[in-house]
Amino acid sequence: VLLEESGGRSVQAGASLRLSCAASGRTFSSFAMGWFRQAPGKEREFVSYINWVDDTKYADSVKGRFTISRDNAWNTVYLQMNSLKPEDTAVYYCAAGTYSDSIYSSDYTYWGHGTQVTVSS
Repeated sequence: VLLEESGGRSVQAGASLRLSCAASGRTFSSFAMGWFRQAPGKEREFVSYINWVDDTKYADSVKGRFTISRDNAWNTVYLQMNSLKPEDTAVYYCAAGTYSDSIYSSDYTYWGHGTQVTVSS
């Protein structure tokens, strides 16, 4: 599975962005899809996942502001990010895995190269 993220850019605090992750290769609908992020000097952290039955989970830091969704017809997963804060600044990575409900990056097999999101105050 090849994953390619897009949509990251520099915005002001309070703005919205939608990240996309396009998948190619194997059957997209059979994978759980996750979003992770890594800020400078910090470890990669879980943001959200959506599995093959559309169960979702969010990190506490983004709950109520971010929404994950998937379109199996287009092999794409999205991350709608609203009310962005400077602390959301990070490289955002899309990942695919076979665990239905994991928040751990080690449980995801396929990764994109990331897209930079920068939020200024």
